Amino acid sequence: MEISFDLTIAWALLLAFAVYVYVVLDGFDLGIGILYPFFPEKQDRDLMMNTVAPVWDGNETWLVLGGGGLFAAFPMAYAIIMPAVYPLIIAMLLGLIFRGVAFEFRWRATSRFTQKLWDFAFICGSVAAALTQGMILGALLQGIEVDGRAYGGGWLDWLTPFTILCGFAVVCGYALLGACWLNWRIEGHAQHQVRVLARIFGFATVGFIAAVSIATPFLEQEYFQRWLAWPNVLEVAPVPILVVGLVLWLARELFTDRNDWMPFVITLALFLLCFIGLGVSMWPYIIPTEVTLWDAASPESSQLFMFVGAVVLVPIILAYTIYAYWVFRGKLRHGEGYH
Repeated sequence: MEISFDLTIAWALLLAFAVYVYVVLDGFDLGIGILYPFFPEKQDRDLMMNTVAPVWDGNETWLVLGGGGLFAAFPMAYAIIMPAVYPLIIAMLLGLIFRGVAFEFRWRATSRFTQKLWDFAFICGSVAAALTQGMILGALLQGIEVDGRAYGGGWLDWLTPFTILCGFAVVCGYALLGACWLNWRIEGHAQHQVRVLARIFGFATVGFIAAVSIATPFLEQEYFQRWLAWPNVLEVAPVPILVVGLVLWLARELFTDRNDWMPFVITLALFLLCFIGLGVSMWPYIIPTEVTLWDAASPESSQLFMFVGAVVLVPIILAYTIYAYWVFRGKLRHGEGYH
């Protein structure tokens, strides 16, 4: 597959990087909310919350960068994708709002009822955000009806068995990411419990990855040609082979209790390979199989102007994020925290 690099591809890679960073950073954050029902005790929930308390509110920066960058660099794609998934976008934002409000107010709850109420809002917001993000991905992957330069489909075209499958896949994936994060950051009986949950959600995530991977080539003829036709299958074979290798490595780490941080790193790599597989399926389209990256791109002068700013700001945001996680590294015990 021959690729000539230009500013449009640079923007596509930048947006893909921003979305990936958001997924891995906010993914384990949302995963903690998804895991909340398995920890009914307040002290366990407080401990889980304290592992992300100093850093969680900076994660949405990358989501804003991804959405804003899509609007600026690929305005036609933005104008088509948004109307196609408006209900999902609204539900996702409401979920993130409920999750964020609950995160702050649960610490100030004065009664057991309000504590439970905010915990319930945190759980529902986390699950809703994860589910809708997966469904948005599924809706994009299955294809969006385009009429000229606008969305040509209906209000509920996004609601299909495939999008629901993708939604549950992301929920399980975030739960796995959250469990691996907690395994790294806490200790004691709660750590033992999250390791068990990591194994359960690990199996579920692998099953969903397999199901989505099997279904995807049959959504579009171009997907089938890319993944299953000869000799194209030889070019893309390293992706599923590496996925299998990472899955086996992850299983080994989760069942041997050797390095607390290694399952989290392996899960990040697994998410990265899934992103690469998504890119392989969609290339060179931004809206499969209707609109290519170059069809949707803004004028080159606009892309260049914004790219200069992004090149300056993204490393600063990345450096701040790394520094924040470095400062608040280490394990937490019951009774310790930042609130």
